[in-house]
Amino acid sequence: MLYTGPRRKPDAPYEFVPDLIELARQSDILMVAALGAPETRHLISAKVIGALGPKGTLVNIARGFVVDEIAMIEALQDGRLGWAALDVFDSPPGDPNPALLALPNVIVQPHHGSATIETRARIGRHMLDNLDAWLAGKPLVTPVV
Repeated sequence: MLYTGPRRKPDAPYEFVPDLIELARQSDILMVAALGAPETRHLISAKVIGALGPKGTLVNIARGFVVDEIAMIEALQDGRLGWAALDVFDSPPGDPNPALLALPNVIVQPHHGSATIETRARIGRHMLDNLDAWLAGKPLVTPVV
């Protein structure tokens, strides 16, 4: 297994590849789990997609805008990329590009990053704590600003 990132992790059990295009070239499956920030917009560019190739699979669990979605769609349509598995999109939530849904080599599903019993229990606890604080006239535990 291989990985890349902004820096090498000294205790990582995998081989570090400093160049993303080279990582894609050496990969059958490229799983994207990158920070969603302005500097990662289209991190997975047409060049990275091309390096992954016609037998490659792109899995994006990061943020939709991390992948150049138009370049990915074009590569999927003309066979330069084998498959894609996506739970995030570069469009508003719940409204994926219709071209993605029409492709037989694409799997889409809702983003389920919080779908564990423990996480859902914490979300419920935060909601109740916020309600208790609001009803008591105290500051909210997790205010939305």
